Amino acid sequence: MKKLSSSPAKGFNIIIVGCGKVGITLVEQLLKEGHDITIIDKNPKKIQALTNRYDVMGVVGNGASYNIQIEAGIENADLLISVTESDELNLLCCTVAKRVGECAAIARVRTPDYSNETNYLREKLGLVMIINPELEAANEAARILYLPTALEVNTFAHGQAELIKFKLPEGNPLSDKTIASIGKSYAKNILICAIERAGQVHIPSGKFRLMAGDSVSFVASRDDARAFLKNIGLATHQVKNTMIIGGGKAAFYLAKQLLDMGIHVKIIENDRTRCEDLSILLPDAIIINGDGTDVDLLKEEGIEKVESFVPLTGIDEENIMLTLHAKQVSKAKVITKINRIGFKEVLNTLDLGSVIYPKYITSEAIIAYVRARRASIGSNVETMYHMFDARVEAIEFKVADGSPVTGISLMELNLKDNLLIAFINRNGKIIIPSGNDTIMANDTVMIVTTHTGFNDIKDILK
Repeated sequence: MKKLSSSPAKGFNIIIVGCGKVGITLVEQLLKEGHDITIIDKNPKKIQALTNRYDVMGVVGNGASYNIQIEAGIENADLLISVTESDELNLLCCTVAKRVGECAAIARVRTPDYSNETNYLREKLGLVMIINPELEAANEAARILYLPTALEVNTFAHGQAELIKFKLPEGNPLSDKTIASIGKSYAKNILICAIERAGQVHIPSGKFRLMAGDSVSFVASRDDARAFLKNIGLATHQVKNTMIIGGGKAAFYLAKQLLDMGIHVKIIENDRTRCEDLSILLPDAIIINGDGTDVDLLKEEGIEKVESFVPLTGIDEENIMLTLHAKQVSKAKVITKINRIGFKEVLNTLDLGSVIYPKYITSEAIIAYVRARRASIGSNVETMYHMFDARVEAIEFKVADGSPVTGISLMELNLKDNLLIAFINRNGKIIIPSGNDTIMANDTVMIVTTHTGFNDIKDILK
């Protein structure tokens, strides 16, 4: 495989096959990262629209065609990402790219049959990544239903640490407390790392004072996170049951995980044939053939008493309306899946509970890979999440020998403003650091910052 450049100044030549929602999101995000993008799609109108809107090259044709890939510049490409609607086409595009250009290749693969074989496919086809947005969305939803107090639950350090966002309710003991006093009284092993108030995001100092209504993000080990939430009076038990509207791939992946967690699952799906398939694939779930947007049917199936409600139809407007209805008639924990991302400002004004954007999950995984390849040998990007509508980044770096951040106490590091070192993972132990702690080679370190584009741990230094 061609080795990607290690220079942080120069962007990569990236080819994106498929100009659907994921493809457009990748174009937007990777352009912000400073890369040169060429897009391939069979639909000339899509190519025309994107080349008019963004500074990208466009090629009309079949992305799996040798001649089309040559025209798109595959011989000089660093990375090809195939995100068409067809899993088979995506895998074929990547296979051709590997033979012709010897570039790195990433495929979107969503079918459950293939998802069980991702390691095999990745190894045999020489792919650097196989990404499944529906499975990742289901993973995120399952983490939230395991801890329904949370708006978001993201994992770091191979599941050892969690970044959790929750809304501070009225009358909570943390209200009107400073971050410093919270650390002494309630939270010795957690770090509050970002707060959103009235649309403004803050990376807090010890003097910052919390208020009811704040969206608070904190990081801790899994056990410490639950102990902290319990300590401040918030529920930490997983839901006992859930109602899912829609029986597509995301619904299948989510139901399977929830059933494995001992959570009762009911799926309402309009297509009779799909219901029959689901009843075989998920014998422990209750499958209802009916219109999930029918208010009477929802009432009949127990929406008013269900503990959690997840609309996973393919239509954003339906998901939003179903969420708002569920919040009106029940006390259920709701999760809303949104595919289109053009109306986030409007959506933020609605009380939609936890919102999941599969397209962002996909782009974050790919950007983390690209940044890791763009970094120097001093570190590597392990995990990355965007927070608060991409205004804050949480990045986990693997620290190598010779990194300029090692061997110096944190209080002596000349750190950039609006940045926190959230945890140090040392041999599987999560350390919430003080100024006296020191980063060592082979640690993984999580950074939370309002800066964007960090490729290397040394980017935290002024």
